[in-house]
Amino acid sequence: MGSYAGYLLETFVTLLAVCGLAFVVLYGARRLGIGRPRGPIQLVGQLPLDARRAIYLVQVGNQVLVVGASEAGISRLGEVAANELPAVDPTVTPPFSDVLARVLGTPKKASAKAVAPKATSTTTPTTAPEKQDVE
Repeated sequence: MGSYAGYLLETFVTLLAVCGLAFVVLYGARRLGIGRPRGPIQLVGQLPLDARRAIYLVQVGNQVLVVGASEAGISRLGEVAANELPAVDPTVTPPFSDVLARVLGTPKKASAKAVAPKATSTTTPTTAPEKQDVE
């Protein structure tokens, strides 16, 4: 075997060993619960402001901290009692079509199953012309 083929084989075996070791470490960390939240802390809500800035609601015990995060760091913006927050079911999220309609400011349409598609033509106007009174 030439030296080039030996280097390729050694590189490939080393790559497999590193990937295997990473898999074992990550699997073990997941089984041990490393990285999971513990204690009386919970993320209640978040509001992304732009790509690098967001506001978070972090519940610690009976208090909810309003925290701002940006490229400059994390800062506490305020504090609210946990019982003052409205109850929100985290499993219920609105469909994307509802969110898009709200953002665009258009009224919510009926479901696609209940509405028959309209046939439109580019050559005919969609509204009837108004009659003009000639005196």
